[in-house]
Amino acid sequence: MGTGEMSSLGVIADAVRRRECILFVGAGVHAPPPQGSVYDWSREHSPALGAELSAKLASLCGLTERYPTEDTTNLARVATFFENRFSRHRLVQTIAREVQEQRRPSPILQMLASLDFPLIISTNQDGLLEEALYKAGKQPRLAIYTPDSQRTDDPDIRGADSPIVYKLHGDLGHPESVVVTDEDLMKFTMRMTEGDAFNPVPVGLKYHLTKWTTLFVGYSLRDYNLRLLLTTLRWRIDSANLPDMFSVDLNPDPLVLEVWENKHRYVKFLAEDVWAFVPSLCELVHAGEHSQ
Repeated sequence: MGTGEMSSLGVIADAVRRRECILFVGAGVHAPPPQGSVYDWSREHSPALGAELSAKLASLCGLTERYPTEDTTNLARVATFFENRFSRHRLVQTIAREVQEQRRPSPILQMLASLDFPLIISTNQDGLLEEALYKAGKQPRLAIYTPDSQRTDDPDIRGADSPIVYKLHGDLGHPESVVVTDEDLMKFTMRMTEGDAFNPVPVGLKYHLTKWTTLFVGYSLRDYNLRLLLTTLRWRIDSANLPDMFSVDLNPDPLVLEVWENKHRYVKFLAEDVWAFVPSLCELVHAGEHSQ
């Protein structure tokens, strides 16, 4: 790590110890460790990641036979083709089989679950995060985005021993909530412009996003939908009144880096592999706890 990154790591570790850090968890927490890593993580236990899942769906619905030039790595488009050829029910069942059944939380996810995040927001639709939290002795309370109904509650953030897990793109245990096709994403985007009762992000969560440090692990901010979400959350709030946001990304997109970090100062990128960053964060957090 460089000096600036060590400083950022210290800021994050301090926020975690104070239980004032929000964790955003993406699919990259299940990416395999780099060659030579001390960690052993079998791919057979890992959920299919975005491009892999997309290619699987494309194969099952015969996409390339029907449309040879179609991009089989575009999950939202491929999922739309799959749903139109078969059914919504079969789409969700197939995704569950590829990302949930016989899968286990990665060592990285288990390490993150051991830390004290009162609020965890995830676009992952599997239940592996909740499983990791239970294994860490915590009692997660699940809140799920609902596309077609008014939200009736605002999750009560009580503490890190019983963290709120907000599933921003739905949960496979609630098929009606899953956001995966092009149309799902369009509806989600439209709801981001709605008033508080229909907005996908509850008021209480928005409040804490403006008060606490935020850490993104397992994401690439090249994802347009994620950038749209963050832009909407920051809308009409002066950056001087917002706490730091950090994104762990070994190879951040150069344009996103230039605009989001260097120009607008929205996010600070930590150019590290999650398999190096997360163990370092855990070590620093626990070292600070023992010194108090």
